[in-house]
Amino acid sequence: MKKLLLLSLFVFLFISKGNAQIATPISGEEEFGAWYMYFGTNKLSEKWSLHTEAQFRLYETTDNFNQLLLRTGANYHINKDAIATLGYGYIETDASFIDLPGETNSKEHRIFEQFILKNKVWEFLFEHRYRLEQRFLEFANNTTDTQHRARYRLQVTLPLTNTFFLNFYDELFINLQDDLFGQNRLYGALGVHVTENSSVQIGYLRNQFTNAVYDRLQIGIFYNPDLSSLFKKKPKS
Repeated sequence: MKKLLLLSLFVFLFISKGNAQIATPISGEEEFGAWYMYFGTNKLSEKWSLHTEAQFRLYETTDNFNQLLLRTGANYHINKDAIATLGYGYIETDASFIDLPGETNSKEHRIFEQFILKNKVWEFLFEHRYRLEQRFLEFANNTTDTQHRARYRLQVTLPLTNTFFLNFYDELFINLQDDLFGQNRLYGALGVHVTENSSVQIGYLRNQFTNAVYDRLQIGIFYNPDLSSLFKKKPKS
């Protein structure tokens, strides 16, 4: 019964447009966009792994570039339920939905510190992600800015079978300067375990800012190979 209720909630999230405000053509808020994503946790040893990530975001499902995000980081596994990360991200953004003459994308170099805690309640797998970000922004008019931000994400995963699962999260962004509220992301997806260390998720994201709400299709590929054997010393013959 619990699984049926959660599946119904997932379907509702997927088709709902939320409480989106009236959109203007220049924002692209009325369009159903897409995020195509890859995430990897590459095991290097019992305590260390390498995070790899690439996201390609569009204002529309197959067209109109919005953002490219590349991120990597070193993960230290304190235990199986606690992970600390230090990482770097590069982000290029086209902030306007329409093409403007002579437009130049903004660029961002980002450093982040992250801590993840995991726990299980009955069949539900909970993940709490705490992140701090230092953002170094370069705009088209040759101006720069440094901003700081905190993020908290609560993620819940429910296995349906050995192959299929549901994944939900809500993530709050808090600015550490100017206006406190940055954005909120609400997400629901159906996931499929393809192999023991890889999966695919297809879902819906409702991304809410102060004055806009965007609806996004998300397709994510997750691949977590064990590379630790490459770093083990070979016995001398």
